[in-house]
Amino acid sequence: MRIAPSVSINEAQREQLLAWANGRRVAVRLAQRARIILLAAEGRTDKEIGQAVDCGRRSVARWRARFIELGPKGIERDAPRPGRKPTIGARKVKRIVEMTTLERPTNATHWSTRSMAAATGVSEASVRRIWHAHGLKPHLVNTFKLSNDKRFVEKLEDIVGLYLNPPEHALVLCCDEKSQIQALDRTQPGLPLKRGRAQTMTHDYKRNGTTTLFAALNTLDGSLIGQCLPRHRHQEWLRFLRLIDLSTPKHLDLHLIADNYSTHKHPKVQAWLAKHPRIHMHFTPTSASWLNMVERFFRDLSEQQLVRGVFRSVPQLIETINDYIEHHNRDPKAFIWTAQAADILAKVVRARDRANKVQSV
Repeated sequence: MRIAPSVSINEAQREQLLAWANGRRVAVRLAQRARIILLAAEGRTDKEIGQAVDCGRRSVARWRARFIELGPKGIERDAPRPGRKPTIGARKVKRIVEMTTLERPTNATHWSTRSMAAATGVSEASVRRIWHAHGLKPHLVNTFKLSNDKRFVEKLEDIVGLYLNPPEHALVLCCDEKSQIQALDRTQPGLPLKRGRAQTMTHDYKRNGTTTLFAALNTLDGSLIGQCLPRHRHQEWLRFLRLIDLSTPKHLDLHLIADNYSTHKHPKVQAWLAKHPRIHMHFTPTSASWLNMVERFFRDLSEQQLVRGVFRSVPQLIETINDYIEHHNRDPKAFIWTAQAADILAKVVRARDRANKVQSV
């Protein structure tokens, strides 16, 4: 007669097994295995244990052997299983990856799971798994723009220097226009948000005019000087510069960061700046508006007020923008710039090297 090997447990193991066997948040399988070992430690046979815990004799024998070999860890987790052998070989997987990254279908700009499955003779689900394993997303494309400004390094170091080491007895203001803000009214009223249903809004709209927001963000405390004007010519820019001059302490120098829009460099603007020597202009490199921190405020304004907003007139739109600026200035928070100029420049150099390699191919 075959006799099952005896199981001996110490006090610590008993406490652990009892916790598993009686725990309310323990997996049912683990609780059953713990009861099997506790009964085996009492000298019960596999048949008796199987009847007590409602499982087969062979399962009892397997967990008895696993506990004797590995202790409590042997019953805590299932043994690793080899799984089914892959039906798609490594060569086929490599070919799918190469086609995805280096080739394109004859009738499209990028592969889909269906077109790749048809071209390689595998299932659509298999293509999806291979793409997921290799981090490939052919349906997505990211945009980029490298600045070709000949003075890129000089302007980059100048502006980042103002962010990280602002001059004493001076204010650094990030200035820009958010032009052509549309007062959009929906053609039909939408439904409000409720449980189980998102807010609804018609896809079409009615245009009721536009306005331009001139903004100057104080990098020290995050406060904002804003003014909505109907256009964005040099006349409006001069009007906004006068507002900045009146809204800031006279004893402080002003360092204004702006982009290369021709309005900012108009001869009349240059003449006005010559009469106000406390104002110093710093221009971002071309195609590098991301260096201007006021763009961060524009993003928040768009996401929180403009995208879902319904405006039946331009005055209503301007009132909404002014209320948002007033609310922002009650408790302003500065946007902290952390990137060093050298780190940014290194990324730009790497991006240019990659672009050159792609063009050479």
